[in-house]
Amino acid sequence: MVPSRLVTDRFVLRKLTRQDVNPIADAVIASLSELQRWLPWAHSHYGREDAVAFVRDSQQSWKEARAFDFAIKDPRTPQLHIGNCSIWPVARIAKVGEIGYWIRSDHTSRGIASEATDRLIQLGFDEMGLHKINLRIAVGNSSSERVAEKLGFTKEGVLREELLLQGHWVDHTIYSLLAGER
Repeated sequence: MVPSRLVTDRFVLRKLTRQDVNPIADAVIASLSELQRWLPWAHSHYGREDAVAFVRDSQQSWKEARAFDFAIKDPRTPQLHIGNCSIWPVARIAKVGEIGYWIRSDHTSRGIASEATDRLIQLGFDEMGLHKINLRIAVGNSSSERVAEKLGFTKEGVLREELLLQGHWVDHTIYSLLAGER
């Protein structure tokens, strides 16, 4: 069973609720120019309806154990949505999972993604029983590449034309970490 609340040194990672809709929409809109470069869901007309759909899908994903999305919160400013981080199984028999994250633009370069991802790694290996965790990072997203390198992930290779972003196919680097490497 995946816990709905995780704690790091500085942050609380918790399951999304309906109360997160407006803070998520605000965070995405405030960060849209950066997020659009790397994430297909961050479209130019992103709004409250998109955040509602995301939270609903997230809650359903938890029920079905498809994915586990967490809001990243600073206990000193709990109303502020700092970003999201997620972990999901991609191959249950092989015990492989994947982690994804985004941080609002005015909070980047503070180690938040690394701290949240590190906690999800612990969750994946220690509580979900995963053997391997992947990160797929758009080629050129140097901030996310630094997170992977800082946390000891190994660069496995490049997935060619992995994702369509703003009408262009984008390559992604696949990074992995094995349970025995922690």
